Amino acid sequence: MDPIEATLLLAAGVATGAFNAVAGGGSLIAFSALLGTGIPPLTAKLTSTVAVFPGNVASVVGGYRDLPPRRDVRRILPAAVLGGVAGSALLLLTPSRVFDTIVPFLVLAASAVLGLQGRLNELVRRSALRGRQKHPATLQVLVALGGVYGGYIGAGFGIVLVASLALLQHEPLTRTVALKNLLSAVISFTAVALYVFFGTVNWAGVAILVPATVVGGYVGARLLRRLPGAPLKAVIVTFGAVFGLVLLWRNVL
Repeated sequence: MDPIEATLLLAAGVATGAFNAVAGGGSLIAFSALLGTGIPPLTAKLTSTVAVFPGNVASVVGGYRDLPPRRDVRRILPAAVLGGVAGSALLLLTPSRVFDTIVPFLVLAASAVLGLQGRLNELVRRSALRGRQKHPATLQVLVALGGVYGGYIGAGFGIVLVASLALLQHEPLTRTVALKNLLSAVISFTAVALYVFFGTVNWAGVAILVPATVVGGYVGARLLRRLPGAPLKAVIVTFGAVFGLVLLWRNVL
């Protein structure tokens, strides 16, 4: 990796951490930057997941006191693990040429999820204002599907998880977000474990991205929250959409 590529990844790592701290969806930047350095799509996906994982753990530590009772957590953790394993295994078993074709749609799907985050958040807010019964079986299915999405696609799956949790559980939003962070970390851990042992990870990229995402997350939490969130999100959604269309034109059309 030459100095220009390393600098690109360093900047992308800072941006990834900052966007994840403010609005989420930053992993799309890391993934795109890895592709830009010439790393194959599947390796870029595995590398970005491994690199962003420490940030998932930090989110759990930061919100540990807001987690719901352990009984409720243990009830849905197996579904998260099962979904994460299934999605990660599906990714690893997919031939690289097939994944190369899927990549443009992956990027566009992640951009769409991030673009719809405002509507999902509004749906979550409305659901939090009204009482509702718990639906444990439905919740486990949705968490498992979120795990499959997280293991296979990754970008934006935290948004999917928090919406599912808030719609089917009568909990304060702080608990919902804390539980989402825990489930995200568990799903990411299963993915990372499988990727490291059975996939190809670019460790030079990981070494650059990990400290950069930590710095970016700290800076984002301290400074970027003072800036309007909508323009920041619009930038990353537009970037993802354009990048996805370029990949679609190059790889598929």
